[in-house]
Amino acid sequence: MRFRYTILYVADVAASLSFYQQAFGFTLKMLHESGDYGELQTGDTLLAFSSLSLMRQLGKHPGSADPKQPIFELAFETEDVELALKQALVAGASLVKQPETMPWGQVIAYVSDPNGFLIEICSPV
Repeated sequence: MRFRYTILYVADVAASLSFYQQAFGFTLKMLHESGDYGELQTGDTLLAFSSLSLMRQLGKHPGSADPKQPIFELAFETEDVELALKQALVAGASLVKQPETMPWGQVIAYVSDPNGFLIEICSPV
């Protein structure tokens, strides 16, 4: 078994795909012609998006993301946290926490995407 993808439920799949491409440099793998589902290539694992309306049609009732009370975070690793943070902010991310060097040497910063999902931008451990 392998971890294949994470799906985020969003109001606008195309806008979310565009944000993640601009903010983090991920590559578009596909956007379904309905506009209700899309995927980004991020390495070994895909980052996928499904529309809130489709999820409701399927009987799911997703809650709203809140970076002040997150229930999970996405972590994206980079060699240059400061540069990646600047790129994310220019693309429309909101700053949650400036870069900080942790006691174990890793540099970590936090942003939220336009949907409210919490994102960690970190250096390798």
